[in-house]
Amino acid sequence: MSIKPARGRALDTGVIGIGPDDLPPIGDAPRDTRFDIRQWWPEDRRALPFELEIGSGKGTFLVQQATDTPHINYLGIEYAGQFARYAADRLRRHGLDHVRMLAYDATVFVKWYCPDALFRQVHIYFPDPWPKTRHHKRRLIQAPLLRELHRVLVADGFVRIVTDHDDYFAWIEDHVAQVADVFERLPFERPTTAGDGEVVGTNFERKYRREGRPFNALSLKKKG
Repeated sequence: MSIKPARGRALDTGVIGIGPDDLPPIGDAPRDTRFDIRQWWPEDRRALPFELEIGSGKGTFLVQQATDTPHINYLGIEYAGQFARYAADRLRRHGLDHVRMLAYDATVFVKWYCPDALFRQVHIYFPDPWPKTRHHKRRLIQAPLLRELHRVLVADGFVRIVTDHDDYFAWIEDHVAQVADVFERLPFERPTTAGDGEVVGTNFERKYRREGRPFNALSLKKKG
């Protein structure tokens, strides 16, 4: 399936911002809808490594990491439109045109639009814990999504996860155990752009660190 080049009109940030209008309609099955999202980048960058951040917030991680690694293409996904616009504008102002910022539901996007074996790493930092029991079904990290992330990772690709919420981390560990057939759990490796004493260096982490919250982290390496 082909798709028109992303105009970024929904986020009003040039080529960096991508909105729902820039995606094709969802088909009857994921195989009918997936497309090569690399066409959102200039042709001379499409052979470079790709990484995905789910829940980019105001874009702090992307700004830091993309500045440090211009040889990698990044896609950030943020469901909250106002944060996605803010992040896209920050990226534009920093001249980071090897990043794209998408305002969309990450679970839907990964399952219905992402092709196989695309991303070298997937970063998920401080996702909403949805602490009330009746809201647990809304939690991002669940076994079905992890299996979809396995599909979109290249061989030996990684998913990297950090949370400040102990109960959510216990939930994550349970769902990680359910995908032990396709992922190897490993210790978390801090990104090179994290500051002294930081795990990642996002806005949420800096806020929570001031509040004295503990952090939990893990990495998942794709098997097979």
